[in-house]
Amino acid sequence: MAAPVFETCHIACCANRTPHVVSWGRGGIIAFGTCTSVALYDPQERRVVAVLNGHTGRVNTVQWIHREDCAPESHLVSGGSDNRLIVWEVQNGKFIQSVECKGHTGAVCAVDAIYLEDSKILVASSASDSTVRLWLCDGAKEAECLHTLSFGNSFMMDVSLALLPGSRVPILACGGDNSQVDLYVLSNGELQKSMSLQGHEDWVRGVTWASLGGELLLASCSQDCLIRVWRLCAKSGTDAHTEDDHTIIKMKEDVFEVREKDVSSVFAVTLETVLAGHENWVYGVHWQPPVYKGGERQQPLSLLSASMDKTMIIWAPEEGSGVWVEQVRVGEVGGNTLGFYGCQMSPDGSMIAAHAFHGALHLWCKDQDEKGQWRPGVVISGHFNAVQDLSWDPEGEFILSVGSDQTTRLFTPWRKQDDKQETWHEISRPQIHGYDMQCLAMVGRFQFVSGADEKVLRVFQAPRNFVENFANISGTSKEKLLTSSDAANLPEGASTPALGLSNKAVFQGDLAHKSNEGEFNSVSDQYQSESYFNPLIMTEPPPEDHLLQNTLWPEVQKLYGHGFEMFCLASDSGRALVASACKASKAEHAGVLLWSTATWRQLQTLPCHTLTVTQMAFSPDAQLLLAVSRDRTWSLWRQNPPTAESPEPRFSLHAHTGKDTAVHSRIIWSCDWSPDSKYFVTSSRDKKVIVWGPCGSEDSGDAPLSPEIKPCSSILDVGDSATAVAFCPTLCSDNSFLLAVGLESGRILLYRWSPDLGSAGGNDWKHCGGTDISQSHALTVKRLRWRPRAGRAGRENEEDGASEGEREEEEEESSWVQLASASADHSVKIFNINKGAL
Repeated sequence: MAAPVFETCHIACCANRTPHVVSWGRGGIIAFGTCTSVALYDPQERRVVAVLNGHTGRVNTVQWIHREDCAPESHLVSGGSDNRLIVWEVQNGKFIQSVECKGHTGAVCAVDAIYLEDSKILVASSASDSTVRLWLCDGAKEAECLHTLSFGNSFMMDVSLALLPGSRVPILACGGDNSQVDLYVLSNGELQKSMSLQGHEDWVRGVTWASLGGELLLASCSQDCLIRVWRLCAKSGTDAHTEDDHTIIKMKEDVFEVREKDVSSVFAVTLETVLAGHENWVYGVHWQPPVYKGGERQQPLSLLSASMDKTMIIWAPEEGSGVWVEQVRVGEVGGNTLGFYGCQMSPDGSMIAAHAFHGALHLWCKDQDEKGQWRPGVVISGHFNAVQDLSWDPEGEFILSVGSDQTTRLFTPWRKQDDKQETWHEISRPQIHGYDMQCLAMVGRFQFVSGADEKVLRVFQAPRNFVENFANISGTSKEKLLTSSDAANLPEGASTPALGLSNKAVFQGDLAHKSNEGEFNSVSDQYQSESYFNPLIMTEPPPEDHLLQNTLWPEVQKLYGHGFEMFCLASDSGRALVASACKASKAEHAGVLLWSTATWRQLQTLPCHTLTVTQMAFSPDAQLLLAVSRDRTWSLWRQNPPTAESPEPRFSLHAHTGKDTAVHSRIIWSCDWSPDSKYFVTSSRDKKVIVWGPCGSEDSGDAPLSPEIKPCSSILDVGDSATAVAFCPTLCSDNSFLLAVGLESGRILLYRWSPDLGSAGGNDWKHCGGTDISQSHALTVKRLRWRPRAGRAGRENEEDGASEGEREEEEEESSWVQLASASADHSVKIFNINKGAL
């Protein structure tokens, strides 16, 4: 079998912002919903191992179906805003969609499942249509709905299933906005309400069962900040009907009876304990997973809880007295975020994870050396809304991305000391904004311009603290980086004022002042809200709370000039110019503005289009600027040779398409240049991809006589709206160009285009691969960017002096290229593509 063309190198994504959306399996894999997909994340390897695409709405709840022998699971169930449940089954090591449960009329918000006899699966789901449904999956494509419980106008927030002790009778616990926990028993095919557990004084947010020998424990958590643990045990026939002995003080028992096949059993429920320790709504509770030892299942008595007060607590009974107490408390301090939505514990109890209001996963690991100590661990992160744009740095060692979650994030490869494989991580969040981000352009390695849903462009520069940490993590020499980024006047870091949007630079002097302020000298000193920044020395990627507060970049300039929200940006290879465009419905706003990066002054307005310019690109030789627009045309601008009067670069219109010459019949979404600056490509909503040229180079001397620019390729129909396109900067072995096309469906296709074959018969395009369903994005591809040089980031800069054997390895490495893609499904993906396999 041939090697696959696409190899997924990294997926940056985060959990959806709902409770119950993260589940940690007994095989060590964390499953979480991200946009409309389910991601399977391996915390040991620190990477996403698979993405399950199948839902058409946001995934709200994910649950592994645990096996009784505690072996790794072979089934997973997820529910989403498309009102569906999907049961995924593992086949040949891959998860595929096996059963679908259709019937809810509102978004599914909680799900649980257990195995019955002969490997049938019983699934319980709660949805915003105020119902809880029980489903039976027994190998058919669609599950059978056994029962529907309707709760009128109240909602059930969580459901949990278990088997009653000593029998195979399922019991269902539901907690909701009626502030009580309702218990239902499924016996002889009937679902009967057995009792309601009173006590909570606000909505019940989570319920979960644990099986303990001949008893069941039920933990419930609520918005009244309390956790209640209930004990359910079987009563033998003799003590079921004894008279109450009033001389003994004991907890009140609630008793219910279950009939199964003519046998009647009696069960009693008592309140075991009430746990008070959180200061805000408790959103999640999770029992430590049971372990299988010596042929029997053992359930550790340890309960994890997560709250909106930004803390997680591990509770356990004290050894001597059996009283439940707080054993460990971990959490976040500071920051302007809300707390945790849910929590999970690893199969061996050595790691705990929570997911927060901004989708971030937080991981803590038990310290092996110091007993009772937990420390933050390295974990995946990503945007929690659509990713709009991304860019490689000029050296190809890190990626910057911007998204509708109002953040700019920076990802780079990192290798742990003894690991063979590097993994990608977010090591800085240069901008946390108050507007949805829309576009960005790198200017050199450590400076970028970004545009959001506002009329202002903002310029950011890397602080010294970032340059030092980037050197530590990427293994580059610090001195080399600092000389390249004009180190003398770099600030240490940045912080955002309490009521501001702009990141202010923090200099060495500010930090010194901060450290020796024993007493307040002036009124302003009492309110030290200005600088939250603390310099970090990173040897590994930072956790979320550091990203939020200590990795900002200072804003060095604001650029005013546009009349509407920013839409796209481009910068040239010589780092001298930035072009920007904003949303426009009239010609007067659709002009492209050119800025000088030396002075940040506006140099020129380039008017041509009548509607929004959707994307721009400077040619690699920086002589030409291409713009494509919603008005279905493109315009090409040429840089005039500098004269004595105007030493600064000026551009004039070189060529453009009009109403009659436009080949595209719909909005042109994207454009890019071939590496030799001779051709450019456009892609449109009309499913067409076209290469145009030839664009004569400047040294021909007779610029006025340059040949007419017309389609050089046959029209390539890609079968779906082509929302992103990119030319690979290195050629294929037969000197053909390699192009990537991103579609609205989320697929990415690869084509080779040979200019010599002529555009007549359509033979100039050769399809050479694409992403399969498991690699594709779930929603529109917003941007595609090739790494500016061959090879895979994080692999080449190991040794400077290379021996013969290493040179061969280097040649093998140079047959690889990397492609980064940004999508509306909240993810940034990086693919390795082997040009030898094309």
